[in-house]
Amino acid sequence: MQNVASTREWSPLGGDFDESVEVTILMPCLNEERTLASCIRKAGEALRKHRIRGEILVADNGSTDGSQELAEQLGARVLRVSERGYGAALAGGIAAARGRYIIMADSDDSYDLRNLMPFVEKLREGYDLVMGNRFQGGIRAGAMPPLHRYFGNPLLTAVGQLFFKNPCGDFYCGQRGFRKAAVEVLELQTTGMEFALELLVKATMMGMRVTEVPVTLSPDGRDRPPHLRSWRDGWRSLRFFLVFSPRWLFLYPSLVLMTFGLVAGVWLMPGPRRFAGVNLDVHTLFYCAAAIIVGFQLFVFAVFGKLLAISTGLHPRKPELERLVLGARLEVGLVFGAVLLVIGLGGSVYAFCDWAGTRFGNLDPFRSMRIIIPAVLALTLGLQAIFSSFYLGLLQLQFRKLKGRQV
Repeated sequence: MQNVASTREWSPLGGDFDESVEVTILMPCLNEERTLASCIRKAGEALRKHRIRGEILVADNGSTDGSQELAEQLGARVLRVSERGYGAALAGGIAAARGRYIIMADSDDSYDLRNLMPFVEKLREGYDLVMGNRFQGGIRAGAMPPLHRYFGNPLLTAVGQLFFKNPCGDFYCGQRGFRKAAVEVLELQTTGMEFALELLVKATMMGMRVTEVPVTLSPDGRDRPPHLRSWRDGWRSLRFFLVFSPRWLFLYPSLVLMTFGLVAGVWLMPGPRRFAGVNLDVHTLFYCAAAIIVGFQLFVFAVFGKLLAISTGLHPRKPELERLVLGARLEVGLVFGAVLLVIGLGGSVYAFCDWAGTRFGNLDPFRSMRIIIPAVLALTLGLQAIFSSFYLGLLQLQFRKLKGRQV
């Protein structure tokens, strides 16, 4: 263990912790004995310099290198979090924090914890979440791999900005500040590295006041590789964005598929067409029908995915959507599906009669498929509409529970 000059080199202003603590400096930790002392000293220096009543809280995730004992010797409060994961450590620390504001930063000394005032000032102004931006504050040589700096981080941040209408330019900055009361409202669910993304995304979806301040990223002081795994964690980020946004995962692709299938299908129904020097006929019409079917199914997934995300706490509740769901009538979907079934059956009967007119002999496939494909499409969509309506009825039960109604 690193030598410690004093058993208590830092203490909060005013002595013991109490309910008047303004700022909690939260550091998740897993075997960071090499750099933890420097982080605690810098944080304590900032609190003393700016006369902030605060505490330093180390959320330890099972260190075995003496990090816990070192933090306690330096005057930090140590919270032992048994559930493994970056998000689990942060969630435990947020729940245990005594400060009105929480400023989190990694324990690897890559962020200068003496630079707290930009976060504190924004929080005092009334912002709910203050993000650090390393691209504005500066990334020192060797602090971030080129793959992350020029490709991964900008690309995934751009995806997050597009999906969630968030203006922040650095989704992955490990230093950020927030009001404890605001984060508790978010009911964060994830326990891994996605926790930091969920915090930012949910704050945006809830309409909270979010801003960013420049921070400087320095090379960390570890003597081992970081916990981050570039490709694995990059995929986990993209997966999180997609799962958290049924609109981009399901809705927009469904609209594209159904629009293409419907427009192209109607265009091909009268007869073969020539486009860009290529003859298109019933073979293309078949793919148009498939696009409509898949598109309709994705649309259903988009609706159900959004409702399930709200009911499980992944997405914030929307009263207007809840009213729409509770007001939807099962019978409307059943009638719509039944109409499609009748159309499909009518087309099938017409095709059968046409076949019978040839004494069940050979048919012109190009002519008959122009009847059969729309008929099968209507039958399929009708069944999907009927069963989807029943499933929506199940979701209505869940939403009535959310609104405290008797089911």
